[in-house]
Parts: sequence; structure tokens; C-alpha cells
Amino acid sequence: MGARLRKSRTDRMITGVCGGIAEYLGWDPTLIRIIFVVLTFLGSGTPILLYFILALVMPD
Repeated sequence: MGARLRKSRTDRMITGVCGGIAEYLGWDPTLIRIIFVVLTFLGSGTPILLYFILALVMPD
């Protein structure tokens, strides 16, 4: 069975969404957080909305 997308229990700053995405992709969590911040400043706030949706939808 493959890896599942879940919130991180060990690497969390707010809710563990970025840590969970990093664990799923096998990347460094800091890189995911930097990408999220850059997209937030470049975008129209969509990454923030996506983050809150993922925080509600992703299992622990």
C-alpha cells in the first residue's frame, strides 16, 4: 500500500499541512513552507484558502 497524504504529527508549525505534504512527497518541510509563502505573496490569497481547506480535509 502506498503513502497517504496526512497531516504531520511530528513536523508541524500550525496544523501540520505543509509537514504532511513534505512527508508525502519526500521533500524537506522547510522547502514546502517557503514555496507556500512565495505563492501567497505572488498570488491573490488562494494558497491561504487552500491551506485552510486542507487543514479541515486532511486526516491526522
